[in-house]
Amino acid sequence: MRRMVTVELTHRGEYFGRLGPFGAAGPYWQSTEGVLAGVDVPAVVLRLVDGRGADGGPCGGEVRYHVEALERPDGREARPMDAGTAAVLGPAEGRSSWARPDGLREALAWAEARVDGAGPVRQVRTWNLSGLFRLPAGTSGGSASGSPDGFPGGAWLKTTTPAFNAAEGEVIALLGSVDATLVPTVIAADAAAGRLLLEAVPGEDCWGPSADTVAEVVPRLVAAQAALAADGRAASAGLRDRTPLALLGQLEVLLDRLPQETDLSAQERVEVARLVAELPDLIEELEECGLPVTLIHGDFHPGNWRAEAGGPAVVLDYADACLGHPALDGLRAREFLTPDAWSHHARVWSEAWRAHAPGSRPGRALELAEPLHHLAYALRYQEFLDHIETSERPYHEGDPAAELRAALACGPARRAS
Repeated sequence: MRRMVTVELTHRGEYFGRLGPFGAAGPYWQSTEGVLAGVDVPAVVLRLVDGRGADGGPCGGEVRYHVEALERPDGREARPMDAGTAAVLGPAEGRSSWARPDGLREALAWAEARVDGAGPVRQVRTWNLSGLFRLPAGTSGGSASGSPDGFPGGAWLKTTTPAFNAAEGEVIALLGSVDATLVPTVIAADAAAGRLLLEAVPGEDCWGPSADTVAEVVPRLVAAQAALAADGRAASAGLRDRTPLALLGQLEVLLDRLPQETDLSAQERVEVARLVAELPDLIEELEECGLPVTLIHGDFHPGNWRAEAGGPAVVLDYADACLGHPALDGLRAREFLTPDAWSHHARVWSEAWRAHAPGSRPGRALELAEPLHHLAYALRYQEFLDHIETSERPYHEGDPAAELRAALACGPARRAS
C-alpha cells in the first residue's frame, strides 16, 4: 500500500502553505522518509495531523503531516494560515517534545554535539511513542559500529516521553552488566528529556527469525533476567511495577473507564470484570510455577532483535521495560510467529527457564499468563492513549478493546488445557 500525503509546511513560526497530495512510499504512517522525499527543502516531520487509513487503521490511505523546514524555503512566500489550519498546527495538550519545532531542534542539536563530524541527520520515523533519527558519523568516543541501510558507522537518536516510558539508558546498563553483547552501546542518554543516543547496530531486524536465531537470543535474555532476579538488582532498580498483583490493581481501576474508553458491549464489560475477579486465583497458581519476577523487556518480539548473518542478536527498544513476570516476555513473540515457529520459541524459552530455575514449570506459566499478557497490553495501550494528543489517537484507538477481547478468548477451558 502507498500513502497519499499532504504536507503543512512551516519554518520557525512562518507558514509556507500546503504541499500535495502526493504518493509516498511505504504504508506505515510513522515512517517519514517517503514523506520527506516529496518536500523540496531539508525538513523533518513533526507529527501526524490527521489520516484515513486504507483498512481503517494507521496504514496507507490519505494522511496529512506537519513538516518543519530546517532552512527557509527558497521560492516560497510565507502566508497567513486559515483558521482551520491554525487550529490543527497550534499547541495541543499531550504533544511530544519532538513533535514541536523547538523541541526537535533541541534534540537534534543535543545528538549532533555528541558525534564527530556529523553529516545530515536522516529521520526514520516519528509518532506519538518515539522518534528515530540516524546520524552518519563516528561517535565522540571512537568509531561507531554498524551500518544501518548503508550508513558508514553512525549513531541512532531515539526520542521518547519520560512520563510513560522506561529510562532506556538505565535499563540497557542494567542488562549490559550481565551480558554486554545483548544490548546496544549507549553513547549518551538524557532520561529527563527522553533522549537516547546509540551506536548504530549492524545487520537487520529479525522478522521471521530462524530457529537458530530464536535458540541464540531467547536463552541469553532469560539468563540475564534470571541473574538480575537472583541478585536482587531487578527489584531494586526503580523499574515501573507491572508485577501480577500490581497489574490486578491497575485493571480494577480501568474497569470503570471501559464504557468511555472502548467500544466493548455491556456483556463484554461484564465478562472482563468476571475475568479480572478470577485473576487472584490465576496469579496464585502462576506464582506456584516457580519463576521469579524480574526485569522484563515488555515488547520482546523478533522485530526488536537485530543481527548480522550468523552473528549474535542485539535486543533493542526498552521503552516498555518494567518489573514483571517473565512469562509476559515469553508470550510476546507469539503473534509474530507461525504456529510451528511459536512452538519452537516456547520450547526454547521453557528449557532456558528450567535451566535457571530448577523445578519450575515455565510451560504451565505460559498457559496461565496468556490472559494476563493481553490484559497487561490493554493497560499499556490505554496508558499511551492517556498521554498522547488527540490527533495521534488513531495509532492506538482500538488497541485496548482488542486486547481485552483477546483476553476473553483465553477462557477457563483453554487455560486448563
